[in-house]
Amino acid sequence: MISEKQFNKELDLIIANAIREDVGEGDHTSLSCIPSDAKGKAKLLVKDEGVIAGVAFAKKVFAYVDKDLQVETFIEDGAKVVYGDVVFHVSGSSQSILQAERIVLNAMQRMSAIATKTRFFANLLEGTNTKVLDTRKTTPGIRALEKWAVKIGGGENHRFALYDMVMIKDNHIDFAGGITQAITKTKKYLKNKKLDEVKIIVEARNLEEIKEILTNDGVYRILIDNFNYEDTREAVKLIGDQCLTESSGGINEDTIRSYAECGVDFISSGALTHSVYNMDLSLKAIQ
Repeated sequence: MISEKQFNKELDLIIANAIREDVGEGDHTSLSCIPSDAKGKAKLLVKDEGVIAGVAFAKKVFAYVDKDLQVETFIEDGAKVVYGDVVFHVSGSSQSILQAERIVLNAMQRMSAIATKTRFFANLLEGTNTKVLDTRKTTPGIRALEKWAVKIGGGENHRFALYDMVMIKDNHIDFAGGITQAITKTKKYLKNKKLDEVKIIVEARNLEEIKEILTNDGVYRILIDNFNYEDTREAVKLIGDQCLTESSGGINEDTIRSYAECGVDFISSGALTHSVYNMDLSLKAIQ
């Protein structure tokens, strides 16, 4: 996984790009009708229910736009919220608040939706030893926010990108000439590049492929992809404690508990980030 330093760099890039995209050469509406010295106060109002996420990110945005903006927080990331809740107040330059408004709302609405869905999935796994993972099926440019929201919701992050973990999938296996060939080439590559910290995950399409994967050492986790319940249980039995296990492939709220009860360590779901509806939030001026 990426370091905290790398993650914070991603957040800085997201904010800078959002300001470039949304503000550009200036917020002409606010500049034209709001005095530069005007002070104001606004509240983040919840008009929905679920798990709030993005409070810490909002603070970063406000600080980036204007270091003198003050945020008073009433509800922290990860808390359940209902219609009418006020998450925070922000006060200071009215022009600065308006400049940051849409970036904060867009991010928090998306992040809260993801955190809410993740919490729902995590609750379905309660009592098992299985954790829910996200995937790389994220919105281009804001992956750091979406993966942060998964953590806030009680899930775990899979690899961040192509560079921080090796994931040998079906196409890699076929292009490389087979499972053992793909694993052998990968281990040699990582050794030559001195990338000892990069872990290897290998996808299996059937039980025979799992048996072959297990003849190779150095595999961190086996991805048990699109297996039924019976074959998943058999796969977990075959793997034992030789490496970690992960189920994936069309697993939804109706099936996730049953897959967890097969004994896998992780279940990955792209739906955490690619199939959500934004939480309804507003930033309202306080008169």
